[in-house]
Amino acid sequence: MSRAVNRRAFIASSAAVTGAVISGTALATPAAAHTSSFTGSSGSAGSSGRKPYLPDIEVRDAARRDPTEATLAEAAVLMSRRKLTSTTLVEAYLDRIATYDSTYQAYAEVTGESALAAARKADRSGGKGGVLSGVPLCIKDNYYTRGVPTRCNSFIFEDFVPDYDATAVARLTSAGGIVLGKGQMGPLATTRATTPNGTVTTVNAWTPENPATDPGGSSTGPACAVAGRLASSSIGTQTGGSIVQPSNRQNLTGLKPTMGRVSAYGVIPLSYTRDHPGPLARDAMDAALMLAVMAGPDPHDPRTLGLPAVPDLVRAATPVVSRGKVKLRRATKIGVPADFLNSATEVRRAFLDKLDSISGVTLVDIAYPADWSLLTGTFNDARLSERTEPFRYWLREDPAKFGVSLLSWLQGLMLSGDEWITAQRAKNHLLREVLDGVMARCDVLLQTGPVPFDILGLPEIAFPVGFTSGIPAGVIIGGQPYEEDRLLEVAAAYQAVTDWHTRRPADPASAPAGRTAQRMAVARPRITAEEAAAQSA
Repeated sequence: MSRAVNRRAFIASSAAVTGAVISGTALATPAAAHTSSFTGSSGSAGSSGRKPYLPDIEVRDAARRDPTEATLAEAAVLMSRRKLTSTTLVEAYLDRIATYDSTYQAYAEVTGESALAAARKADRSGGKGGVLSGVPLCIKDNYYTRGVPTRCNSFIFEDFVPDYDATAVARLTSAGGIVLGKGQMGPLATTRATTPNGTVTTVNAWTPENPATDPGGSSTGPACAVAGRLASSSIGTQTGGSIVQPSNRQNLTGLKPTMGRVSAYGVIPLSYTRDHPGPLARDAMDAALMLAVMAGPDPHDPRTLGLPAVPDLVRAATPVVSRGKVKLRRATKIGVPADFLNSATEVRRAFLDKLDSISGVTLVDIAYPADWSLLTGTFNDARLSERTEPFRYWLREDPAKFGVSLLSWLQGLMLSGDEWITAQRAKNHLLREVLDGVMARCDVLLQTGPVPFDILGLPEIAFPVGFTSGIPAGVIIGGQPYEEDRLLEVAAAYQAVTDWHTRRPADPASAPAGRTAQRMAVARPRITAEEAAAQSA
């Protein structure tokens, strides 16, 4: 599909999404959940022109010795070759959860019994259950899971048990994936994971004894689960960086697809025009496999309809080696904005040097337009009214149910209709600035923050490039509409010539017996309502 066609489809889709908000045809909202008016998702497979398939990869010795060390792709390949059983893999993860999750607090709910039953079934099937057959996954707790509590870390949903799976979850399980449990998250997907009242829960897996270390955005539970070897892979959501930022801070590869590439049906909403479901994985291949299964049209989500076909993501994530050297599958111009080296300078400079050495890469200096800060800063507040609208029922009935995140919803009430319309005009202007200006000179763009591409719904990938003071450091690359494959090509090539993505954190030093004892072992800080509003996605 040509870039011009992709662009026309994206602009038309963006206009349709805004129109859907205005006309009131948005997806399933909490108010609908309150009145039990949802219907189930079919969970039909996504349309990509071909079924997702396992890559032909070499499995590392470390993955053969310890199944929790294996990437998703390595585990799937080992199971397909009868070198590993799903039961063994699930049991290994459940053992680590029992030992360490009281420190990590990555899970809001563990579904060990049903996971083991699914693993035994996968083993009996001989791996015929799909490309993810027998692979254990962590699901962010704002995705509907049939028969399993979906609390969104909120008093509003504390007793909510859906009677169907979100489309993304249904597709993962239809492909053989096994739900190990629900990943802890920020209250209503706004900040890092805390209790609804603001006490920090999930830690950064690289500093489990220091809860003050920032683990990223609201998908911190799913990120910590993968980084801490409590799941093979996970899915999160991104509205303001909550896939790419936890990935950068916990040494993962996170892929936020183009708006509409993955259905958000059955996901408790935060912002209808900005919510993106996507994977948080160990490397580019794992992210590709997850997205290949999740992506495609869904009649329950109008944002997914009429889009260009999903490209061959597994092929895109397979490095190309010619005469012993890695090269990009396609020659790619990579835009480098002037402020890219303003932070983590040494790590990022080394990253650019390594990237520039890969055949097919051309680095291009990029300048932002003069109104960039205004368009990506002040007008970003338009998202607040979108989160308020579906939650009006609870704002009227019991504002205390919003806990520490209440101020964000009250701020949304203060935004007038004309301000929202002005912000939509600003968004359209920003889209032209990006597609006709910033990205007219490059195929992909190195980002200094996720917000601009979140506003527009353009795809992003995050992956590790080193460490700063012992904490993982990563980069974010943004792409053209529906070009997730191009992003994967760049990440896969870089990962083929580096080993940052294979690094795993040490296990927590202390593990007092018993879940309650461990939860009390380290004092947890508490964020205030003001801090929550300032950090809000």
